[in-house]
Amino acid sequence: MHDRSRILLALLILCPLAAAQETHTHNPPEKLGSVSFPISCTPAVQQHFDRAVALLHSFAYTAAEDAFQQVAQLDPHCAMAHWGAAMTWFHQLWDLPLSPATTSLARNQIQQAQQIGTTSERERQFIHALSLIYQDDAVPYRTRASSYERAMSDLASRNPRDVEAQVFYALALLSNASPSDKTHAKQKQAADLLEPLDRTYPEHPGIPHYLIHAYDNAELAPKGLPAARAYSQIAPSAPHALHMPSHIFTRLGLWDDSIASNRAAREAAHQQGDTGEELHAMDYLVYAYLQSRRDQDAAQVIQQLKDMPGLNARDFKITYAATAMPIRYAVERSQWADAAAIVPPAGAPPHVVAIAVWARGLGLARTGHPAEARTQIVQLRQLEQQLRTSGNDYWANQVSILKREVTAWSAQADRKHDEAVAAMRAAADQEDAIEKLPVTPGPIVPAREQLGYLLLEQHQPNLALKEFRTALADAPGRRGALQGTAQVAELSSRK
Repeated sequence: MHDRSRILLALLILCPLAAAQETHTHNPPEKLGSVSFPISCTPAVQQHFDRAVALLHSFAYTAAEDAFQQVAQLDPHCAMAHWGAAMTWFHQLWDLPLSPATTSLARNQIQQAQQIGTTSERERQFIHALSLIYQDDAVPYRTRASSYERAMSDLASRNPRDVEAQVFYALALLSNASPSDKTHAKQKQAADLLEPLDRTYPEHPGIPHYLIHAYDNAELAPKGLPAARAYSQIAPSAPHALHMPSHIFTRLGLWDDSIASNRAAREAAHQQGDTGEELHAMDYLVYAYLQSRRDQDAAQVIQQLKDMPGLNARDFKITYAATAMPIRYAVERSQWADAAAIVPPAGAPPHVVAIAVWARGLGLARTGHPAEARTQIVQLRQLEQQLRTSGNDYWANQVSILKREVTAWSAQADRKHDEAVAAMRAAADQEDAIEKLPVTPGPIVPAREQLGYLLLEQHQPNLALKEFRTALADAPGRRGALQGTAQVAELSSRK
């Protein structure tokens, strides 16, 4: 039997099965948006390939891998099927983008793509660009990522009418955007590529997704609202598409919208067995509930978290959310005794452990135990050094900020007021200079907001008000800064 005959037979078997499953389960039709990524493989697999790319654009990596593998089975000579499978292991906007556990699998896929080969120069460019990511591990990741971005830039410039070339290049730009670049140069460059495409291809899932990421900062967030409103309607079958709008809603303080977004995302992720995406949505949900003063709803989500057994503490996306949620609940509500009782998660990455150590240190300092809080500062210093030694400068800087915050509150408890303000101001300035990563809605409590409360405790309401207003300009609608502003107003009314 010829290859084409085998493919058609397989499709005849697969399609009635899918239709039968839909009939019996009464699930709504799958909706992932519209992608057209022409390839030189057998025409019978084109629709399957487009669906796989649509899943990839919504970071439904497991489902996308299955879909690309199906294409490879249907057409063993399709090099791009193996490119797609390798792309599902390249999580460009995650921490970490590459997992040591899966790099060898991805490298094998891209090597298969190269061995099979293709007559299309455009496809060869896609495969070559990705092969740069999976070079020898001895080459630093940042070097490989820069090489990939340059290769995608060349591909996009050579194929100016190729939508996927432009969209994947925009994603490469976003993945290499420096958190310390407050001009957001790469984000703006990506947005300039995507905005015209959005008007021409309004059902493409990757375009609004990456626009949201491009605009996920205080400077650009208002521009992201149209993409946020559109994305969940374009690809509602992808849990991540239901969640992503909340990145913009969080930036703008639209808490009801964020709650609705993350409730839908959580339910979809749970139904699809995507624990990481479910917990990510739950963390954003707790954050939004707390900002809306819906404390009981936040508590209910945290109780549901406790009922989820066997969470993988080594998976950063999972363990970050699972650790952050109860800490948010304690610290946002100024429950300092509860914060002091926080226990760092066993087996978690050092930057997740640091959040728990920070919460414990904060709780100890705020309950009048500065000496015990200083032991947490020592631990934070050790964790910071561990991260710097491993080359993780972003999180080392974040832990440095946490260390300064605990130092400030410890000094305040010791009545060393000038030292406390100096340490907290340094933390705030350092935090203001660095953008957050997509894994979190923001710091548990911004340092600038903490500086306002520190100044309030030192009976300097006018200085405190200035800090609260600055904090609200960066994070509109935050509960703590609003409460601080209200306290200043109450103090002024008593005069």
